[in-house]
This record gives sequence, structure tokens and C-alpha cells, in this order.
Amino acid sequence: MPKEATMLVDTKAKVGVFSIALGAYLPQFPQLVPEFESQYAAFKETLPTTVELIDGGMVTTKEQAQDAGDIFRAADVDLVILQMLTYATSYNVLPAVRDLDVPVVVVNVQKKAQPDYSNTDIPIWLGELYACGAPGEVVADLNRAGKRHAVITGVVEGGDPEVAKQLDEWCRAAQVRRRLRRTNIAQIGRPYPGMMDLYIDETNLYNRLGLYTKQFDWEKMWAIADNIDNQAAIDAKAAEIIDTFDIEGGAKVSDEPIQEMAKYVVAFEQWVKDEEIGLIASHYDGYAQGQAGVLDSMLIPAFSMLIKQGTACAVEGDMKVAVAMSILKTIAGTGQLSEMYSIDFPEDVVIIGHSGSGDADISTAKKPTLKVVPVFHGKTGGGYLTQFYPGLGTVTYLGITQDGDGNFKFVVAEGENVEGPIFTFGDTNMRMKFSIGAREFMNRWNETGPTHHMAAALGSHTDTILKVAKILNVPVDVVCR
Repeated sequence: MPKEATMLVDTKAKVGVFSIALGAYLPQFPQLVPEFESQYAAFKETLPTTVELIDGGMVTTKEQAQDAGDIFRAADVDLVILQMLTYATSYNVLPAVRDLDVPVVVVNVQKKAQPDYSNTDIPIWLGELYACGAPGEVVADLNRAGKRHAVITGVVEGGDPEVAKQLDEWCRAAQVRRRLRRTNIAQIGRPYPGMMDLYIDETNLYNRLGLYTKQFDWEKMWAIADNIDNQAAIDAKAAEIIDTFDIEGGAKVSDEPIQEMAKYVVAFEQWVKDEEIGLIASHYDGYAQGQAGVLDSMLIPAFSMLIKQGTACAVEGDMKVAVAMSILKTIAGTGQLSEMYSIDFPEDVVIIGHSGSGDADISTAKKPTLKVVPVFHGKTGGGYLTQFYPGLGTVTYLGITQDGDGNFKFVVAEGENVEGPIFTFGDTNMRMKFSIGAREFMNRWNETGPTHHMAAALGSHTDTILKVAKILNVPVDVVCR
């Protein structure tokens, strides 16, 4: 499983959990009560500790379901997980979820792997061997109520890695909803002029994905480091920068450029915490003179240090790709801004990458490099440029686009980062082989109507992205995997 990302602004999903059984069984077979209580307690222990569980209890009546619904609404849960203990009527479910706009994951897990047919009576069957009819009834009524849902079937005896994997993915997906709803996106400046695919309606973003935009002018940002005078914190951050990057020509903590860079990183980290910033989209198109030029030259390494700590930072003012980066960083532990660079037709390889800030955690093949360049191509000014070296193996790409009515859509693809030469002019590059070939991949990806940016993460994460999409109620185009 991917590692958990370290977040400067931490958020923890709230996952509602409850179990159901038919109340009529309990007075008939009193031994089922401790059996079910034990199973429910054991099930909760299997859920990831990365989320906060909101316990709706063991429900056997409509009234208990209503009480669970009150608890879930009050907590604003990001997901509901339902354990099916045995057969139960669907009135045990609907009152608990009727007023929620999150998916219900129906966990249909049987205690024993196989019946001992000759020694099974009704209580044993109902308590330890029932994983069949009730999920269909529940899902039928969830459908009629317009509720999103999923079903997971498995077994307790002997352990079930697939059930554990599915539950982990759902909890990772729930973290995305909580992060979008409980942090802010910083918009500094405006998008790169003319990149109309990046333009966005910030009110629509809030209404559809729950992400609030805080706007900042560059004139205010120029002074962000003016009051940073904690030398111990600056020195510690300078050491962290040197540890993170292979700096061209070498560097020491006491070097003036590293000290200045560290000062800005400390300032940006404090700003992120104070403003509860989970995502940043920025573009500067000024004259890069004086203090503005100093800040502009520092942005790429400073934002790279933020990305490493879970705050997605997108260049060219692209708010949609910042969301994609944040989603991947949250569920996969890495999130790198990318776009199509070139095609090596004889090798059937697509070169994918980007200049500017990036995620040090994705650079598993080689330590990221940092060097000074006189010109940021297509941008104002020059300064420190970073390059990252993603490891070989599976890479997942996530793009976020919109239709004419403002509805968001995810575009997803998986491929293999393969061995071979890459460009050496300072931009992050991946040599990608896709199952459908380079030419068909380019056709299918572009026919989805994406923006020209997407986010990249090491590993295979399509299944988790599909769960994020179900939680956020966003359609998905899967190009290949």
C-alpha cells in the first residue's frame, strides 16, 4: 500500500460505521447478541487508523437507524461503511443515510469460510455463515433513494487481503473529500494568459467540490519573509533543502543563497498553516525586479518543499491540476504536475514531464537536482530550477477537466515508466509505455477533452481514484491501465 503523505495542514476523514441485523432474530436466538457485538467490534478494529470512525452502533430497528443518521449528519461524515451481520431488512439502513450525500459501502463479510454442514443449526447459520441475500435488498433501496454505493464481499476466517485493500482504498478516498472541504486553495495572481483550458469559476469549484478559494496578490507575497528571523529554524530548513536536493556546484547551510531560500520556505510554511492552505495555483507575469525578482527566483524550490509536505502547488495558475495533484498526494503519497512533452515513435514511448516545482517523493530513481537558470522558458525571469527523477514501473495519471455546464470530470490512465534516455535541460521527464501504444494513448487521452496538465503518482491507483470519484460524484474516463 502507498505511504501516507505528511501534510502541513492535516485533515482526517470522518467515516461513519454501523452494522445491521434483523431485530426479530434476537429474542428468538439470544446467543446472537454477543456474537454480533463481538463481530462488530472486531470489524471496527480492521478499519484504517488514518480516519476518524463515527460509530453509529449495531442497528436492529428503524429507531436505532434514525439515531445513527443523527450521529452521521452531526459529524458531516465523508463516507459510510455498513457491516452486514446477517439478514436484515432495509429499514435498518435508509434512515441512517437518507440525508447524506456520500456513498454507502456495504461490507458483506462472512465469519466462517465454509459451513460444517452436518453441525450447523439456525443460530450458527444466521450468526456465522450468512453472506448472501441482504446486500441485494439494501442496494435496491439505496438505488431508489438515489444513494451512491458499493459492495465488498469476503470472509473473516483466515483473513481476506482483498477486503482489507478495498477498505483501505475507500478510507484513502474519503480523505480527499475531507481535505477539499476543510482546507483552502490559494490563487496567487491569475492563470497563464491565453490558457483558457485552465480558466475556472471559483464559485462553481466550491459548490461542486467543496473547495474554497483564497485570492492573494503578488504584492502582498513579496513581503512574506520580511519577519522571519528565527535563525535556528532557517538553518534547519537550509539543512533540509540540502538533504532534499542535489544542488549544482554544492552548497552549505551557511551559504547566502541557501539561507535566503530557507527563509522563504519557512515563511511559506507558516503562511500555509495560518491560512489553512491545502493547494496553491500561481502564476507571476510581472517585471521580476527588486523584491519581486527575489521571490520569483525562489518559488520553484520553495513550492517543491511545500509539495513534499502535502500542499499541492501548481504552476501557470492551474487550479484544476492542483486539485488532481492533491488527490494523488493524498491517496498515493506522490503528486507531480505533468504534461505531454514528446513522442519517441520508434520506441513507442510518450515523454511526459514538466518544468518547475515538483514532488521530491516521486524522485525515487535519483535525488532531485537544483540549479540556476537565466530564463524560465515561456515565463518571466529566471532563478532556481528543479528536476525530479521518477522511478521505473507503474505510473498513474489524473487529469481534471470540465464540460460546458461546469461539471468536473476525471481522466485517468496508467502506464509504465521504462528505462532509457530523457531530456537533460532541467525538466522532469518520464518515458511512458502504454498498453494501447503511444499513438492510441495520445488519441484517446486528448479525445476526453482534458486540460493540457495532469498529475502523476508512482504506482497503480485507478481503483482508488474511481472511489474518490464516487465520493465526489464526478464521472471518470479511464483511458487505459
